[in-house]
Amino acid sequence: MESESIDVSSRRRKGEENVGDEESKTQRLQKTENDSVGSCLDQPGDKGSVHEVVRYDPSPLPASHYDPDTTEPISYSLKSLDELLSWKRSEANPFNVAAVPLANRQPPLTRCQLKTLVSHDMMGGYLEDRFVQGAESEEPYAFYHWQYIDIFNYFSHNMVTIPPTVWTNAAHKHGVLVLGTFITEWTDGGKMCELFLAGEESYRSVADKLVQIAHCYGFDGWLINIENTLSATAVKNTPLFLRYLTDQMHERVRSSMVLWYDSVVEDGALRWQNELNDSNRIFFQACDGIFTNYNWTEHSLESMSSYPASQGRLGDIYVGVDVFARGEVVGGKYETHKAMDLIRKHGMSAAIFAPGWVYECNNKREFRANQDKFWELLSDFLHVHRPSSALPFVSSFCQGFGKKFFWRGKVESSRGWYNLSAQELQPLYLRQRLESSGWLRTRGCPEDAWNGGCSLLVEGVIPSTLSKVCARIFSLHVPLAPSTLVSFIYKPSEGVKVSLELKTTDATLCSYEGVQDIQHNSAQPKVLEGDHELVQRFTENCGVWRPDGWTVRCFLLELRGCALRDVCVNVSRETGDQDTSFSCRIGEIMVMDAESLKVQPLLVQNVCLYDIVWRRGFGRGMSNQEELHLNATLRWNHPIELVRHFRVHWRRLRGPDPRTPMGQLTLIGRSYSSMFRVCELAVPEAPCILELVVEPVTREGFTVPESHWGRRVLDYTSGPLG
Repeated sequence: MESESIDVSSRRRKGEENVGDEESKTQRLQKTENDSVGSCLDQPGDKGSVHEVVRYDPSPLPASHYDPDTTEPISYSLKSLDELLSWKRSEANPFNVAAVPLANRQPPLTRCQLKTLVSHDMMGGYLEDRFVQGAESEEPYAFYHWQYIDIFNYFSHNMVTIPPTVWTNAAHKHGVLVLGTFITEWTDGGKMCELFLAGEESYRSVADKLVQIAHCYGFDGWLINIENTLSATAVKNTPLFLRYLTDQMHERVRSSMVLWYDSVVEDGALRWQNELNDSNRIFFQACDGIFTNYNWTEHSLESMSSYPASQGRLGDIYVGVDVFARGEVVGGKYETHKAMDLIRKHGMSAAIFAPGWVYECNNKREFRANQDKFWELLSDFLHVHRPSSALPFVSSFCQGFGKKFFWRGKVESSRGWYNLSAQELQPLYLRQRLESSGWLRTRGCPEDAWNGGCSLLVEGVIPSTLSKVCARIFSLHVPLAPSTLVSFIYKPSEGVKVSLELKTTDATLCSYEGVQDIQHNSAQPKVLEGDHELVQRFTENCGVWRPDGWTVRCFLLELRGCALRDVCVNVSRETGDQDTSFSCRIGEIMVMDAESLKVQPLLVQNVCLYDIVWRRGFGRGMSNQEELHLNATLRWNHPIELVRHFRVHWRRLRGPDPRTPMGQLTLIGRSYSSMFRVCELAVPEAPCILELVVEPVTREGFTVPESHWGRRVLDYTSGPLG
């Protein structure tokens, strides 16, 4: 195959760069840990041992935070007013703290008139997604069309729905806000409302707890859904509660939002209006927006567009669309685009409720195809937002689940898995008709991948009338370094050539809306051969791996004051002019500062082991013999923003038979934060000494020397029988 090239085009834009202050996830994590790991802080340095006597005591861990059978950390909700008011930050579960702060994006949400909210209502919620460290699952539900939406709401019918941290991590990578849900319903809900809306002190106490929970766990706000009648006192205090909650959220959480669901009206009756009007405007005016009920008509939209209270705030009206199409609604299911067409025509935002319909009510084996079809039908009414970040930019297209787990092109695990924290920055999924008989499509491919659960499959037909086709797979704003190294890993079909096309814009002059591309100059980057110094350094940092079947190309860009705007993949035929079918798996695209190849990695420090629970059970193998199982929490210090993930290993150092040689390092799992819960790990019988090891993998995927890994030794002996 010929050497591939990258076409770089520069496009100058006018505007301003969105630079937002990043709230420190590390500080939030430390706040929730300080009171829970006192014994851990007394442990010796990393080279010291933790001494344990094996006892089979009941787990002391709270069942709301840890699965009682496996001690796996889980996300959870609060089901009563008492649970909410008694919530304490010191008792919060640090595993539930989002590891990813809200990324910047262009345009910023404050400059978007037509916003899109997705409300995730999936079979009661807290399914496989409740497991913070992931779950084994053959056919899970995931969302990956993040560039189309602005806000993600996790919905359930529990009073306080705290979004599972895996959803917050995935959404935040793409600059999408995450809202929890505060809901009261029926008779019990009415009783709770009468209590907390009785006066200023009580409604402020509830609002303060909601703010503390969002701030602690790292999500961005609340949908308030009161679906029961209210007394005169309660309904009078509801706008005051909303205003206070909204003000406090804005003060404590960057870019936060509080929305009101169209349900109760100003006299306290439960009457869904399906629009903003005089009966519910008092609630709309007290917060950031309203999420209308679903049974609206075009007349409702016309009324809202001219309604005095909506002037200047049309974009704060989120018109509800029930994808299940229950009741008298416009569109729904695969005709949801009909509702979106009307909503956009009248200049309002949209709240798409329960798009998991594509999963619940269709063939789960065809989930990816059905989900792509659903969002493709909506794409004409959605806006592509550009995640904005510093280098390195890297994606291996993992959607957070898969039939297998791949690492550097090899199968590392053959079991189905699900963990949205593993989801990488997602591409644009597209389907295009080209001239003549040509077509082009991009989709996730779980059959073969470079890292994670899937690669990006670019496939189609190059028509005889065209020499090449071009697929735009990322739309971004990433300022580039003066010397930028690009790595491109792919696996093409025969008869075609594949190249990257990177489009840039002036890093400081970037418009947000409505400006067409202007004339640009092309620059030809330097193609780096295998003996180039940067390639050799890059290869050394990657460690030993053989990319069987995958092509790895490196390129050098030397540009100043530019930002990466679009990443495109070009596919052209090698010979002839006939229609040419093709497919190409894209394994990974990485853009990095070449100078970062010289940066020494940081040490994993202060590895701590605590909350140890011993049990006996049967392993995965064919043996019917009970084994000793270790359950324990590992915590360490290392900047999370510098890593893709951590790999956690273990090995036997000595015992129970002193003649047995030291064991080999064995992978336990991956962590996407600076904590990991070891669950049901079969270990040798006591007495024994084993080692738990934390290996950081940099964002670039580089190998870190073992001298920089974190370690903790566990020395355990048998306890008294019975």
